[in-house]
Amino acid sequence: MPPTPPYFQLPMTPAVPKPSSASHPTPNTTTTADQRPLPQPARKPLLRLQLHDLSSPGAASFLSLLALPSCLDECIAGVLQHLYSTSTSTTPASHIPPTRSVSLVLRSMPGVAFTRSLDLDADHKEIHLSTDYVSHIPESRRRDELLGVLRHEMVHCWQWNACGSAPGGLVEGIADWVRLRSGFVPPHWKREADGDWDAGYQHTGYFLEYLEERFGEGTVRGINEGLREGKYEEEAFWGRRFGCGVKELWAEYGKSLKRREDKEGGEEKEGGQDKEGGNEKDEYTKGKGEEKEGTKKEDRATQEAEKQDESSQ
Repeated sequence: MPPTPPYFQLPMTPAVPKPSSASHPTPNTTTTADQRPLPQPARKPLLRLQLHDLSSPGAASFLSLLALPSCLDECIAGVLQHLYSTSTSTTPASHIPPTRSVSLVLRSMPGVAFTRSLDLDADHKEIHLSTDYVSHIPESRRRDELLGVLRHEMVHCWQWNACGSAPGGLVEGIADWVRLRSGFVPPHWKREADGDWDAGYQHTGYFLEYLEERFGEGTVRGINEGLREGKYEEEAFWGRRFGCGVKELWAEYGKSLKRREDKEGGEEKEGGQDKEGGNEKDEYTKGKGEEKEGTKKEDRATQEAEKQDESSQ
């Protein structure tokens, strides 16, 4: 058997809070941008890096663009921020999965990336990233794309999936929703309501964003938390949270997109009419000016002719 590639074990470094501009000292806790305490796992996961070919262009590019382990620390923190919450006076803390380690495997393979649990223990996760894909990303957006892919795959290390019974499209949609919320949106993504709601990825991700905007912050967090509770039953799952079925919500999402398109189209049309109207007004004013100038010339010519007639007489 070929030798097993070496692992570089990287303990997760604690996130350091930014210094406060206030005169009072900042407590030694990590907070989000809106000053909510950042959810923390019960134990810091062990981070590992596995390289199949350090000399490959994709691996070299990855290592030159992203600093390890800090980028993985930030990735985990971003995922937990969007999917979980700390306890408050009115609500208990979310239940974060007991992930014990995350291994990032850089290797040549088809596709982009995937995440799996180890057979030995489901609390140990592996993210496999294609170095072939990395080398083909345009350099101008390679770093953002890598951060986006890692954010998506890291969600799979920390999300609930109803004991494996949740629709795959919902699982992938939550991962892309976190990527969307994190600001790593590829240029080809777009909102669309064609097909089924659980087609997955950005298709479902934007649908979840619609629910988050409509029903308020924490909506998708509640969906994820609900997937911790036993097997997934579609009618009960969505009815308990929204009072209606997911297909009804999907239809309403489609209508909202149509209203948005109509509004944007109306604004563009109105803007075009204003512009055309302005041109017509300019041409009208110009024509009137030319007509007035022509009249003045005719009057001067008539006056000169009359003077000449008078002098000849």
